[in-house]
Amino acid sequence: MKSGTFRLSRRALLSAMAAAAAVVSFGFGTPAQADPLKVSAIYTVPVEQQWVSRIHKALTAAKERGDISYEFSENVANTDYERVMREYAENGSNLIVGEVFGVERAARKVAAQYPETAFLMGSSFAPDGDNFSVFDNFIHEPSYLVGMAAGAATKSNKIGMVGGFAIPEVNRLMHAFMEGAKSVNPDVEFMVTFINSWYDPPKAKEASFAMIDKGADIMYAERFGVSDAAKERGILAVGNVIDTAADYPGTILGSALWHMEATVDHAIEAIKAGNFKAEDYGKFSYMEFGGGSVVLDASLLPEGTVAKVEAKQAEILGGKFSVTVNDEEPKSSM
Repeated sequence: MKSGTFRLSRRALLSAMAAAAAVVSFGFGTPAQADPLKVSAIYTVPVEQQWVSRIHKALTAAKERGDISYEFSENVANTDYERVMREYAENGSNLIVGEVFGVERAARKVAAQYPETAFLMGSSFAPDGDNFSVFDNFIHEPSYLVGMAAGAATKSNKIGMVGGFAIPEVNRLMHAFMEGAKSVNPDVEFMVTFINSWYDPPKAKEASFAMIDKGADIMYAERFGVSDAAKERGILAVGNVIDTAADYPGTILGSALWHMEATVDHAIEAIKAGNFKAEDYGKFSYMEFGGGSVVLDASLLPEGTVAKVEAKQAEILGGKFSVTVNDEEPKSSM
Protein backbone atom coordinates (compact mmCIF):
# COMPACT_ATOMS: atom_id res chain seq x y z
CA MET A 1 0.00 0.00 0.00
CA LYS A 2 1.27 3.41 -0.94
CA SER A 3 0.58 6.42 1.20
CA GLY A 4 -0.43 9.92 0.27
CA THR A 5 -2.98 11.54 -1.99
CA PHE A 6 -2.39 11.78 -5.74
CA ARG A 7 -4.10 14.32 -7.95
CA LEU A 8 -3.87 12.97 -11.46
CA SER A 9 -2.64 15.43 -14.06
CA ARG A 10 -5.16 17.08 -16.39
CA ARG A 11 -4.84 19.51 -19.22
CA ALA A 12 -4.88 23.14 -18.33
CA LEU A 13 -8.16 25.04 -18.47
CA LEU A 14 -8.78 27.35 -21.39
CA SER A 15 -6.05 29.97 -21.64
CA ALA A 16 -6.72 33.22 -19.83
CA MET A 17 -8.27 36.04 -21.84
CA ALA A 18 -5.99 38.67 -23.33
CA ALA A 19 -5.93 41.97 -21.50
CA ALA A 20 -9.10 43.91 -22.21
CA ALA A 21 -8.86 46.84 -24.58
CA ALA A 22 -10.27 50.21 -23.68
CA VAL A 23 -13.44 49.40 -25.60
CA VAL A 24 -14.92 45.91 -25.92
CA SER A 25 -18.33 44.51 -26.84
CA PHE A 26 -20.95 43.52 -24.29
CA GLY A 27 -24.17 41.67 -24.99
CA PHE A 28 -24.43 40.86 -28.66
CA GLY A 29 -22.17 43.35 -30.36
CA THR A 30 -23.02 46.59 -28.56
CA PRO A 31 -19.86 48.62 -27.82
CA ALA A 32 -19.34 49.41 -24.14
CA GLN A 33 -16.60 50.48 -21.77
CA ALA A 34 -14.40 47.70 -20.42
CA ASP A 35 -16.20 47.40 -17.11
CA PRO A 36 -16.80 43.99 -15.50
CA LEU A 37 -19.71 42.08 -16.93
CA LYS A 38 -22.76 42.00 -14.71
CA VAL A 39 -23.43 38.34 -13.94
CA SER A 40 -26.29 36.95 -11.87
CA ALA A 41 -26.92 33.36 -10.83
CA ILE A 42 -30.04 31.54 -9.67
CA TYR A 43 -29.69 28.38 -7.61
CA THR A 44 -32.49 26.12 -6.39
CA VAL A 45 -30.31 24.72 -3.58
CA PRO A 46 -27.71 26.16 -1.18
CA VAL A 47 -24.40 27.15 -2.76
CA GLU A 48 -22.75 24.54 -0.52
CA GLN A 49 -24.47 21.75 -2.48
CA GLN A 50 -21.97 19.82 -4.64
CA TRP A 51 -23.18 20.67 -8.13
CA VAL A 52 -23.99 24.31 -7.51
CA SER A 53 -20.82 24.88 -5.51
CA ARG A 54 -18.74 24.30 -8.65
CA ILE A 55 -20.64 26.97 -10.59
CA HIS A 56 -20.37 29.34 -7.65
CA LYS A 57 -16.63 28.67 -7.34
CA ALA A 58 -15.99 29.43 -11.02
CA LEU A 59 -18.04 32.62 -10.98
CA THR A 60 -16.36 33.75 -7.76
CA ALA A 61 -12.96 33.23 -9.39
CA ALA A 62 -14.02 35.36 -12.37
CA LYS A 63 -15.19 38.05 -9.97
CA GLU A 64 -11.89 38.01 -8.09
CA ARG A 65 -10.04 38.42 -11.39
CA GLY A 66 -12.10 41.53 -12.06
CA ASP A 67 -13.83 40.08 -15.14
CA ILE A 68 -17.34 40.22 -13.69
CA SER A 69 -19.50 41.53 -10.92
CA TYR A 70 -21.44 38.69 -9.37
CA GLU A 71 -24.67 38.35 -7.42
CA PHE A 72 -26.74 35.26 -6.77
CA SER A 73 -29.92 33.91 -5.23
CA GLU A 74 -29.94 30.47 -3.59
CA ASN A 75 -32.74 28.17 -2.43
CA VAL A 76 -35.03 29.57 -5.12
CA ALA A 77 -38.20 27.49 -5.41
CA ASN A 78 -39.23 26.35 -8.88
CA THR A 79 -42.37 28.44 -8.56
CA ASP A 80 -40.23 31.56 -8.06
CA TYR A 81 -37.60 30.82 -10.69
CA GLU A 82 -39.25 32.71 -13.54
CA ARG A 83 -39.77 35.78 -11.37
CA VAL A 84 -36.13 35.88 -10.26
CA MET A 85 -34.94 35.47 -13.85
CA ARG A 86 -37.02 38.45 -14.90
CA GLU A 87 -35.77 40.58 -12.04
CA TYR A 88 -32.14 39.96 -12.93
CA ALA A 89 -32.80 40.59 -16.63
CA GLU A 90 -34.66 43.81 -15.86
CA ASN A 91 -31.78 44.94 -13.64
CA GLY A 92 -29.36 44.82 -16.55
CA SER A 93 -27.52 41.53 -16.08
CA ASN A 94 -25.32 40.71 -19.07
CA LEU A 95 -25.28 37.01 -18.18
CA ILE A 96 -27.66 34.92 -16.09
CA VAL A 97 -26.48 31.49 -14.96
CA GLY A 98 -28.44 28.73 -13.25
CA GLU A 99 -29.97 25.25 -13.47
CA VAL A 100 -33.40 24.81 -15.01
CA PHE A 101 -34.00 21.06 -14.82
CA GLY A 102 -37.41 21.51 -13.22
CA VAL A 103 -38.38 24.75 -14.98
CA GLU A 104 -37.27 24.28 -18.59
CA ARG A 105 -40.34 25.73 -20.28
CA ALA A 106 -40.61 28.80 -18.06
CA ALA A 107 -36.89 29.57 -18.25
CA ARG A 108 -36.81 29.37 -22.04
CA LYS A 109 -39.86 31.62 -22.28
CA VAL A 110 -38.16 34.28 -20.16
CA ALA A 111 -34.94 34.07 -22.18
CA ALA A 112 -36.86 34.62 -25.41
CA GLN A 113 -38.34 37.81 -23.96
CA TYR A 114 -34.89 39.26 -23.14
CA PRO A 115 -32.88 38.76 -26.35
CA GLU A 116 -30.10 41.15 -25.26
CA THR A 117 -29.35 39.07 -22.15
CA ALA A 118 -27.16 35.98 -22.32
CA PHE A 119 -28.39 32.88 -20.48
CA LEU A 120 -26.20 29.91 -19.53
CA MET A 121 -28.26 27.20 -17.90
CA GLY A 122 -27.74 23.66 -16.66
CA SER A 123 -30.15 21.63 -18.76
CA SER A 124 -30.73 18.17 -20.21
CA PHE A 125 -32.01 19.68 -23.45
CA ALA A 126 -30.68 21.62 -26.43
CA PRO A 127 -29.80 25.33 -26.70
CA ASP A 128 -32.65 27.62 -27.67
CA GLY A 129 -33.08 30.75 -29.76
CA ASP A 130 -30.11 33.10 -29.99
CA ASN A 131 -29.26 33.56 -26.32
CA PHE A 132 -30.08 30.40 -24.33
CA SER A 133 -26.95 28.24 -23.97
CA VAL A 134 -26.83 25.05 -21.94
CA PHE A 135 -24.21 23.15 -19.97
CA ASP A 136 -24.04 19.88 -18.09
CA ASN A 137 -21.72 17.96 -15.79
CA PHE A 138 -20.10 15.61 -18.28
CA ILE A 139 -17.62 14.10 -15.82
CA HIS A 140 -18.22 10.55 -16.97
CA GLU A 141 -14.49 10.23 -17.72
CA PRO A 142 -13.22 10.82 -14.16
CA SER A 143 -16.21 8.79 -12.92
CA TYR A 144 -14.94 5.82 -14.93
CA LEU A 145 -11.45 6.31 -13.51
CA VAL A 146 -12.57 6.44 -9.88
CA GLY A 147 -14.77 3.43 -10.63
CA MET A 148 -11.61 1.53 -11.53
CA ALA A 149 -10.18 2.41 -8.12
CA ALA A 150 -13.35 1.31 -6.32
CA GLY A 151 -13.49 -1.96 -8.25
CA ALA A 152 -9.94 -2.72 -7.19
CA ALA A 153 -10.55 -1.76 -3.55
CA THR A 154 -13.77 -3.63 -2.74
CA LYS A 155 -13.37 -6.83 -0.74
CA SER A 156 -17.02 -7.86 -0.62
CA ASN A 157 -17.54 -7.12 -4.33
CA LYS A 158 -20.63 -5.13 -3.34
CA ILE A 159 -20.83 -1.39 -3.94
CA GLY A 160 -23.75 0.81 -2.89
CA MET A 161 -24.79 3.83 -4.97
CA VAL A 162 -27.10 6.59 -3.75
CA GLY A 163 -28.22 9.28 -6.18
CA GLY A 164 -30.55 12.27 -6.12
CA PHE A 165 -32.82 11.85 -9.15
CA ALA A 166 -32.57 9.38 -12.02
CA ILE A 167 -31.90 12.05 -14.63
CA PRO A 168 -29.22 12.00 -17.36
CA GLU A 169 -26.81 14.16 -15.35
CA VAL A 170 -26.75 11.56 -12.58
CA ASN A 171 -27.30 8.42 -14.64
CA ARG A 172 -24.31 8.91 -16.92
CA LEU A 173 -21.93 9.29 -13.99
CA MET A 174 -23.23 6.18 -12.26
CA HIS A 175 -22.99 4.10 -15.44
CA ALA A 176 -19.44 5.29 -16.11
CA PHE A 177 -18.45 4.48 -12.52
CA MET A 178 -19.96 1.00 -12.80
CA GLU A 179 -18.25 0.41 -16.14
CA GLY A 180 -14.89 1.45 -14.67
CA ALA A 181 -15.32 -0.84 -11.68
CA LYS A 182 -16.30 -3.78 -13.88
CA SER A 183 -13.27 -3.21 -16.11
CA VAL A 184 -10.93 -4.24 -13.28
CA ASN A 185 -13.27 -6.49 -11.29
CA PRO A 186 -15.91 -8.39 -13.30
CA ASP A 187 -17.35 -9.86 -10.08
CA VAL A 188 -18.44 -6.56 -8.54
CA GLU A 189 -22.17 -6.01 -8.00
CA PHE A 190 -24.10 -2.81 -7.36
CA MET A 191 -27.02 -1.65 -5.26
CA VAL A 192 -28.60 1.51 -6.72
CA THR A 193 -31.20 3.81 -5.21
CA PHE A 194 -32.42 7.38 -5.71
CA ILE A 195 -33.70 9.55 -2.89
CA ASN A 196 -35.68 11.89 -5.22
CA SER A 197 -34.14 14.98 -3.67
CA TRP A 198 -31.15 17.16 -4.46
CA TYR A 199 -30.46 17.96 -0.83
CA ASP A 200 -31.61 15.59 1.88
CA PRO A 201 -28.52 14.27 3.73
CA PRO A 202 -30.53 12.33 6.37
CA LYS A 203 -32.46 10.45 3.68
CA ALA A 204 -29.26 9.68 1.75
CA LYS A 205 -27.62 8.50 4.95
CA GLU A 206 -30.45 6.10 5.80
CA ALA A 207 -30.42 4.68 2.27
CA SER A 208 -26.68 4.11 2.65
CA PHE A 209 -27.07 2.30 5.97
CA ALA A 210 -29.50 -0.12 4.30
CA MET A 211 -26.93 -0.96 1.62
CA ILE A 212 -24.10 -1.32 4.10
CA ASP A 213 -26.27 -3.74 6.08
CA LYS A 214 -26.54 -5.82 2.88
CA GLY A 215 -22.78 -6.07 2.53
CA ALA A 216 -21.64 -2.99 0.62
CA ASP A 217 -18.10 -2.09 1.65
CA ILE A 218 -17.81 0.95 -0.66
CA MET A 219 -20.44 3.65 -1.14
CA TYR A 220 -20.77 5.91 -4.18
CA ALA A 221 -21.69 9.30 -2.72
CA GLU A 222 -23.58 11.15 -5.42
CA ARG A 223 -25.39 13.06 -2.64
CA PHE A 224 -24.41 14.51 0.71
CA GLY A 225 -25.08 12.14 3.62
CA VAL A 226 -23.64 9.01 1.98
CA SER A 227 -20.08 9.62 3.13
CA ASP A 228 -21.33 10.27 6.66
CA ALA A 229 -22.86 6.81 6.72
CA ALA A 230 -19.65 5.27 5.35
CA LYS A 231 -17.55 7.02 7.97
CA GLU A 232 -19.83 5.89 10.81
CA ARG A 233 -19.72 2.27 9.64
CA GLY A 234 -15.99 2.27 8.92
CA ILE A 235 -16.15 1.58 5.19
CA LEU A 236 -14.92 3.49 2.15
CA ALA A 237 -16.74 6.00 -0.03
CA VAL A 238 -16.30 7.59 -3.45
CA GLY A 239 -16.84 11.33 -3.85
CA ASN A 240 -18.64 13.04 -6.70
CA VAL A 241 -18.22 16.55 -8.19
CA ILE A 242 -16.24 17.92 -5.20
CA ASP A 243 -13.38 16.63 -3.06
CA THR A 244 -14.57 15.99 0.50
CA ALA A 245 -11.60 13.87 1.61
CA ALA A 246 -10.54 16.46 4.20
CA ASP A 247 -13.97 16.18 5.85
CA TYR A 248 -13.85 12.37 5.95
CA PRO A 249 -10.21 11.37 6.54
CA GLY A 250 -9.59 7.70 5.88
CA THR A 251 -12.97 7.30 4.19
CA ILE A 252 -12.82 8.82 0.68
CA LEU A 253 -10.78 6.57 -1.59
CA GLY A 254 -11.17 8.98 -4.50
CA SER A 255 -13.44 11.48 -6.19
CA ALA A 256 -14.50 12.46 -9.69
CA LEU A 257 -14.25 16.25 -9.77
CA TRP A 258 -16.09 18.79 -11.90
CA HIS A 259 -14.52 22.12 -12.83
CA MET A 260 -16.81 24.85 -14.22
CA GLU A 261 -14.08 27.39 -14.95
CA ALA A 262 -13.71 26.47 -18.63
CA THR A 263 -17.48 26.75 -19.17
CA VAL A 264 -17.81 30.07 -17.38
CA ASP A 265 -14.73 31.58 -19.01
CA HIS A 266 -15.93 30.63 -22.49
CA ALA A 267 -19.22 32.44 -21.89
CA ILE A 268 -17.45 35.54 -20.53
CA GLU A 269 -15.10 35.65 -23.52
CA ALA A 270 -17.99 35.29 -25.97
CA ILE A 271 -19.99 38.09 -24.38
CA LYS A 272 -17.02 40.44 -24.22
CA ALA A 273 -16.25 39.70 -27.87
CA GLY A 274 -19.85 40.40 -28.81
CA ASN A 275 -20.44 36.94 -30.30
CA PHE A 276 -22.32 35.05 -27.59
CA LYS A 277 -24.81 32.64 -29.14
CA ALA A 278 -26.97 29.73 -28.09
CA GLU A 279 -24.71 26.68 -27.96
CA ASP A 280 -24.10 23.51 -26.02
CA TYR A 281 -21.26 24.04 -23.53
CA GLY A 282 -21.22 20.40 -22.46
CA LYS A 283 -17.82 19.67 -24.00
CA PHE A 284 -16.13 22.10 -21.60
CA SER A 285 -16.78 19.62 -18.77
CA TYR A 286 -14.62 17.00 -20.51
CA MET A 287 -11.14 16.29 -19.21
CA GLU A 288 -9.70 17.56 -22.51
CA PHE A 289 -10.79 21.09 -21.57
CA GLY A 290 -9.92 20.81 -17.89
CA GLY A 291 -13.57 20.38 -16.97
CA GLY A 292 -13.03 17.16 -15.06
CA SER A 293 -10.32 15.43 -13.04
CA VAL A 294 -9.88 12.61 -10.57
CA VAL A 295 -8.18 12.53 -7.17
CA LEU A 296 -7.21 9.28 -5.44
CA ASP A 297 -5.98 8.41 -1.97
CA ALA A 298 -3.32 5.79 -2.67
CA SER A 299 -3.15 4.86 1.01
CA LEU A 300 -6.65 3.37 0.72
CA LEU A 301 -6.03 1.49 -2.52
CA PRO A 302 -4.26 -1.73 -3.45
CA GLU A 303 -0.69 -1.42 -4.73
CA GLY A 304 -0.54 -0.47 -8.39
CA THR A 305 -4.07 0.92 -8.62
CA VAL A 306 -3.00 4.54 -9.11
CA ALA A 307 -0.65 3.56 -11.94
CA LYS A 308 -3.44 1.68 -13.72
CA VAL A 309 -5.79 4.65 -13.40
CA GLU A 310 -3.10 7.02 -14.63
CA ALA A 311 -2.51 4.82 -17.67
CA LYS A 312 -6.22 4.78 -18.53
CA GLN A 313 -6.42 8.54 -18.06
CA ALA A 314 -3.57 8.94 -20.55
CA GLU A 315 -5.56 6.86 -23.03
CA ILE A 316 -8.59 9.09 -22.55
CA LEU A 317 -6.63 12.31 -23.00
CA GLY A 318 -4.78 10.84 -25.97
CA GLY A 319 -8.01 9.93 -27.73
CA LYS A 320 -7.31 6.20 -27.51
CA PHE A 321 -10.19 5.39 -25.16
CA SER A 322 -13.69 6.82 -24.93
CA VAL A 323 -15.96 6.46 -21.93
CA THR A 324 -19.52 5.61 -22.90
CA VAL A 325 -22.18 8.23 -22.18
CA ASN A 326 -25.21 6.27 -21.00
CA ASP A 327 -28.12 8.42 -19.82
CA GLU A 328 -30.46 5.54 -19.04
CA GLU A 329 -31.47 4.91 -15.44
CA PRO A 330 -28.98 2.52 -13.80
CA LYS A 331 -30.35 -0.57 -12.07
CA SER A 332 -29.14 -2.70 -9.19
CA SER A 333 -27.35 -5.88 -10.21
CA MET A 334 -27.95 -7.78 -6.98
